[in-house]
Amino acid sequence: MLERLGTTHFGDAAWGLALLADGEVTHASHRLPENGDAEIGSITKGVTGLLYRDAITRGEVQADDLVEKHLPLAGCPAGAVTLGSLAEHRSGLPRLPVVPDMTGRSWRLWRHQQNPYGDTLAELLEQTRATRVGKPKARYSNLGFELLGHAVAAAAHSTYRELVRARVAEPLGLTSWYLPTTPGELGPNAVAGTSRRGKPAEAWTGEALGPAGGIRSTLADLTTFAAALLDGTAPGVDALEPTRNFAGPAVRIGSAWMTTRIRDRDVTWHNGGTGGWSSFIGLDREAGRAAVVLLGRARSVDKVGMELVAPAS
Repeated sequence: MLERLGTTHFGDAAWGLALLADGEVTHASHRLPENGDAEIGSITKGVTGLLYRDAITRGEVQADDLVEKHLPLAGCPAGAVTLGSLAEHRSGLPRLPVVPDMTGRSWRLWRHQQNPYGDTLAELLEQTRATRVGKPKARYSNLGFELLGHAVAAAAHSTYRELVRARVAEPLGLTSWYLPTTPGELGPNAVAGTSRRGKPAEAWTGEALGPAGGIRSTLADLTTFAAALLDGTAPGVDALEPTRNFAGPAVRIGSAWMTTRIRDRDVTWHNGGTGGWSSFIGLDREAGRAAVVLLGRARSVDKVGMELVAPAS
C-alpha cells in the first residue's frame, strides 16, 4: 500500500513513507537510502516545542518569561514578548525578521535554489532588534521559533544544537539527527532535494535557522521519533496537548504541534518544507497510529500524510 501511494503521488522523486499502526511499523522508499539523511524542515519546530515544555518541567524557563531574560534583546520590542506566546505562534512577531537584501535572497532561492537562511545567531539577534512586533494574534512565525529555541538553549547553558542532541536525539537513539550550520557540516549521507520544478536545491543550513527548521534525519529515525511521541517517551510530550485555537476551532495548537479533526479523529501533526524537501508527521494518539512522510521535492505532502494517519475506511 505504501509503495503504491508513494509512486502514485511522488513519482520518481526521492521519497519515504512510514506507517505505525496496530503495534507494527511498515515503510517504503524510493531513491532515499536507508542511511540517507534529509531535511525535516519545520517539524524541527515540533522538537523545539518539546524542548520548551521539557525546560518548563526542569524549572529552567517559565511560559511568562520574557525573551530578553534569556537572550540579549533588552530594549527592543521582540525582547518583551513571552516564551509562551512564541510557542503558540501568538507573539505578534512577523514570519521573518528584518533581513538585509531579503528580496535578493528570495530571488536567488527562486531562480537558483540557494539557501536564504544561512545566518548566524549573532546576525539573527541583530536582525531581531530592528524588527517590529505587531498585535498578539495567531500568526505563524519562523522568527518566533528561532528565538524560542535559542532562548531555551541559553537557559540550559547550552546551544540549540547541543540541546537537541542531549535531550532528544541521544535518549531516543536518533543517531542520524544533526543540525549543520554551514554546507561544510553536511554529513556524507546527506541526500540532496529538489525544487518544485525538479531542480537540485542547495541544502538549508544555518545556526539561526536551527530551532525553526534545521534538523536532518533518516526516515527510520523520524519514524522512531514519531513512535516516541505516540508512546509518551519523548521529552516534553505535553507539547502535543492543544492549549488554544489557532485557525478557529478547526485547528488548535499546543507548543508548535497542531491538532485538527479529520474524519471524526483528532490528528496531531506538524509539517515541514525547505527549498528541496517536504515532510509530515501525523498522530492519531487515541488509535495509536502515526504516519511519516519525506519527499525530496518542495511540494506539500500533507494530503498523503493525512490519508495515512486518518484513512477514509
